[in-house]
Formats: sequence, structure tokens, C-alpha cells
Amino acid sequence: MDKEGGYVNRQPLLDDSNYGYWKSRMIDFLKSLDSRSWKAVLRGWDHPKIKDANGVDTAELKPEEEWSANEDTLALGNSKALNALFNGVDKNMFKLIKNCTVVKDAWEILKTTHEGTAKVKISRLQMLTRKFENLTMKEDESIHDFYMTMMDYANSFDILGEKMNDEKLDPSLPTHHLTHQLSYTALQKNHTLSQFMHAPTVIHFNAACRVSRYLKNNPGQGILFSRESELHLT
Repeated sequence: MDKEGGYVNRQPLLDDSNYGYWKSRMIDFLKSLDSRSWKAVLRGWDHPKIKDANGVDTAELKPEEEWSANEDTLALGNSKALNALFNGVDKNMFKLIKNCTVVKDAWEILKTTHEGTAKVKISRLQMLTRKFENLTMKEDESIHDFYMTMMDYANSFDILGEKMNDEKLDPSLPTHHLTHQLSYTALQKNHTLSQFMHAPTVIHFNAACRVSRYLKNNPGQGILFSRESELHLT
């Protein structure tokens, strides 16, 4: 039985609003089918061709009944993954990929549709980073609400292919855990964003500092941090 947050034994359904969630779940689903299915997404698949006397592929497609065992295996991985995509999208998304015979092509179409071209992706990352840089904790905002805001940003970065943090954040943990996670993000996860903008580590580090300063100077958080205590982002 497929249940929310549990083991994925049927493909999730993609619509216009849930690509980030769908992508993560679909990757897990494809990997659960077998390794060939996910590798077909990564590497693509070519229809076997008839070879000439020198063993070089010709332009003529090889009849399926003449495929080798290995060629059958690779084709099956492509077919299973493509079937998963066909059954994992709504009617509007299906129209975009219905003519695809190679799963990698279908995957890239969906990715470009939702993430945009490289130029659009860079623009979105820059805009998202500016918003993240200006993020502040409101006086009447609870730690939990601010934490959830941070998770919204993490999900937005994830949709664009940049994970802010690989470790799952637990809202039930003390507030200093959030501060630690922000510092981890700032210091450890800059390799992808650095391809798109200048000094992302500074941006994330400054955001972590703002949260720390808020916690340190807020008397209402005295049960967790005394005003005289020193907070370190390490």
C-alpha cells in the first residue's frame, strides 16, 4: 500500500504545482523498480542497430526478435521507466511527453518545463537567493513558523536542483539545532550555487547570523539561550 511519507510502491502523480515533490518521489520509485530503469533516465537508451562486417553500427534498426539478452535488458529498463513517467503525470503533462520513446527525453522535457532553461534557472536562483538573504524573523513569529518558512525556501531551492541541506530537519528539536543547520548550510553546501552566483556561502552565513542574533537578543528565548551566552556558528 502506498502511503504518504512511506515506502513508494506506485508512482506519484505530477501536476502543475508539485514538481519538486514529484521529482524526489519519482526518483525513489524508479530506483525501486530496478537499477536499469533509473540508469535509463540518466544515460538514455538507443535502439539497437544492425552492425556491418566490421562490427560497426549501421543506420538500420535491428529487429526486436534479433536483440541480444543485454539489448533486451537495456530496452526493458527504458520501457519500465517510460511507463512509470506516462502513468505518473496528469493529462496536461502527458501531452508533452506522449510521443517520446526514450525515457531520458521525456524526463528532460518535464525538467525543462518546470525548472526552465539554464538562463531561466539562473535568474530564479538569483531571485530566490536575494529573498533568502533578506529573510528576517518577525517579532510575533514563533520558532516553528520561522522554521517552516526556512523549509519553504529549502523546497524552492530543491526544485531548482540545489539542496540547502541533505539532513532532515526535525522541528521538535531545540532551537539551537536550527542554528546549527543554518551554519551547516552556509559552510558546507555551496558547491552547486557557486556555479550560478557570487559567494553564496556569504549569503547563507549572513542569514544564519541574523537568526542567531535574534535568538541571542530575544529575552523570550531565555529558556534556550541566556542573553549573556555566546552563540557560535560552528
